[in-house]
Amino acid sequence: MVIIVGLLLLMFFAYLGWSIIWVAPVVATFVAYFSGLKVLPTYTDVYMEGFVDFAAKWFPIFLLGAVFGKLMEDTGAAKSLAQRIAKLFGSKRAILGVLIASAILTYGGVSLFVVVFAIYPLAIALFREANVSRNLLPATIALGAFTFTMTAIPGTPQIQNLIPTATFKTNAMSGSIIGMVSGLIMAGGGYLWLAYRDKKLKTKNQGFTEPNQSSVAASEEQDSMNVILAILPLIVVVVALNVLKWEPIVSLLIGIFSILLINFKHYKKFISSINEGAKGSVMAVINTSAAVGFGSVITAVPDFKDVTHVLLNVSSNPLVSEALSVQVLAMITGSASGGMGIALQALGDTWYHLSQTTNLSADALHRIASVASGASILPHNGALLTLLAVTGLRHKETYKDVFVVAFIIPTIALFAGVALAAASII
Repeated sequence: MVIIVGLLLLMFFAYLGWSIIWVAPVVATFVAYFSGLKVLPTYTDVYMEGFVDFAAKWFPIFLLGAVFGKLMEDTGAAKSLAQRIAKLFGSKRAILGVLIASAILTYGGVSLFVVVFAIYPLAIALFREANVSRNLLPATIALGAFTFTMTAIPGTPQIQNLIPTATFKTNAMSGSIIGMVSGLIMAGGGYLWLAYRDKKLKTKNQGFTEPNQSSVAASEEQDSMNVILAILPLIVVVVALNVLKWEPIVSLLIGIFSILLINFKHYKKFISSINEGAKGSVMAVINTSAAVGFGSVITAVPDFKDVTHVLLNVSSNPLVSEALSVQVLAMITGSASGGMGIALQALGDTWYHLSQTTNLSADALHRIASVASGASILPHNGALLTLLAVTGLRHKETYKDVFVVAFIIPTIALFAGVALAAASII
């Protein structure tokens, strides 16, 4: 009960717009106290360990990703790409353009955090061109990067699709039919919702609004840039990550240097752009780390074992048990990979044994676990907090649409996947 109350409090305050930087440790302290844990050691050892571990692992990506995105924006590369995409899909299909661009990068193996920073300046330019409300921007990026290309489409190199391979002795292409069907439900359903919302907002004269005055000035001063040169830094990052198999940090550094070389004549702008990108990265990584720290406290609470036990035994059907366990644990911890890891650690071996002794498919278990992990974005989700920090928007302004495209529709897709798996269509 304490875990549920703590989770509800965190989501409530996050939705109101209260900073998770201080709300997360306060609510974590509440949970620790009423769970019988020692408050101070829980904060210093458990909460801060989760906070620091995440920051230590991801801060370089946040920093370089933010600088990369800011340089793409300030050099005019994002604007040029936006104009080309607008011509390709039509100026009225900005949402589709951002969705496809996000999906391509994610499926190409680019880290979700990197995608957020890289796509944001492109998305701003496209939404401005098509007069689409900025409130739909987080939901559009979330749909393209946090749903079907992260968990469902066979072959995606994202960690949510790779974690199950160790447990079920499978590969990234496992459960292809389930993945394709659930992916189409997410992509198609999500896009239809966003298109409907865009039309509805425009009837209320709620179009694009500038994030700040400096963005207006920058967009007016930018010269038109050759689209090949504009897209080259993105290609450099994707190729470095997926073809050359370089580390994300090295790949982003090479991408940044390529922007600097291509736009050397504008070198006077570089320092201010890099400074602004660095500033933005700090807030993003702290917000996300705070959510991860809260998740660490939740998993340390004695009652968490009871929650895990109930979830894992909620149904005699292993497919249903797995789907609900992974989804709910990912919701509680605010992390798709974290929730999946806990569920597979607790009962993964049992599920795998069943797949070897019954008609239950290990490939189906792999894909259901992956899809379930992504159908979990609540207000305290780490990736969502990063997205909101980068876009400068609040839960009140955008979470309704994020909830539909990144939770409701993926949950429907999960049910469809379970039905296919139960019918041995994998």
